[in-house]
Amino acid sequence: MKLKFIEEKIFDLLMILSTVAIGGVFISIIWTIVKTGAGHLSWSMISQLPSGGFYLGKEGGILNAIVGSLMVVLSSAFLGLMISIPIVFYINVYRKRTSRLSYFSRLSFDVLYGIPSIVYGAFAFTIMIFFGLKTSLLGGIIVITLLIIPIFVRTMDEVAKSVSKDLLEATYSLGATRLEACKVVLRQIAPGIATATLLAIGRAIGDTAGVLFTAGFTDNIPTALNDPAATLSLSVFFQMSSPIPEVRERAYAAALLLTVIVLILSITSRVITNRFSKNRIK
Repeated sequence: MKLKFIEEKIFDLLMILSTVAIGGVFISIIWTIVKTGAGHLSWSMISQLPSGGFYLGKEGGILNAIVGSLMVVLSSAFLGLMISIPIVFYINVYRKRTSRLSYFSRLSFDVLYGIPSIVYGAFAFTIMIFFGLKTSLLGGIIVITLLIIPIFVRTMDEVAKSVSKDLLEATYSLGATRLEACKVVLRQIAPGIATATLLAIGRAIGDTAGVLFTAGFTDNIPTALNDPAATLSLSVFFQMSSPIPEVRERAYAAALLLTVIVLILSITSRVITNRFSKNRIK
């Protein structure tokens, strides 16, 4: 009994130390970004396009990157949902959850979930070369869609697996078709869809490696799918690469804006999930 007590205390201490270490790293990152970037973040920086010498320390802003990020991320999120929801329904309603195909699908998406974004960027770039496409808004949408589909599928699948089998059997016993059963499941996995969407957007808006190969970069707002598009993450990357101190400080301001967006998405995800969960059948 004494040995078990000692082991428990050791693991309690390790958990506390791990929590403190992670919390310390998080606070350090946020403090560095806020301390360096807050003084350079202004309305003019958010509302203006970059002038000719913005990345050389002259006047201008990052409106092109903000709009470009929204165009890439929102389009990718829509496409990702349209592809992922049918997959989730197929492996949970049309097929048995424990079937080999469902197991292999989950394993495949687990592997895809862990692949670095730069690999997705290289793959999407290969596709673009094959079809003769240039770096553009369309290229950015393609790579981000590929990147977030595994997030959508695995997040929604975990929620769909928690839907009671009795609920599906009761639905079928009333003469419902599989399509009608999908509508029942859809209502139950609404929290998962909301959470998956916000998690995917949070991952997508901060990606740099993927869009570096595919979206290109421009000081203008894209007006067509074949126009190059700037993103916030690329704006931070290029500014941090500058030898000019003022430009690097602006990079922290852009990073602060990006951090605030991701933080808002995370909080919204929690709120929406809790709200939808009240309507779930348990």
